[in-house]
Amino acid sequence: MGQRPVVNQDECIGCGTCAEIATKTFRLNDDEKAEVIYPAGDSDDVIQEAMDSCPTEAISWEDE
Repeated sequence: MGQRPVVNQDECIGCGTCAEIATKTFRLNDDEKAEVIYPAGDSDDVIQEAMDSCPTEAISWEDE
């Protein structure tokens, strides 16, 4: 069983840092909030870096 990244839309402020770091995993949606577009798009290390860079800690790992 693996893990996948999830974005808490209520916590996200739409800074876009995650989408700049993990370009294949995250993007900003029409509401200017981050969303996961492909959970395995980037390596776990890159996704973790994106999570660590989130100023509101809106991204976390969830068991699949």
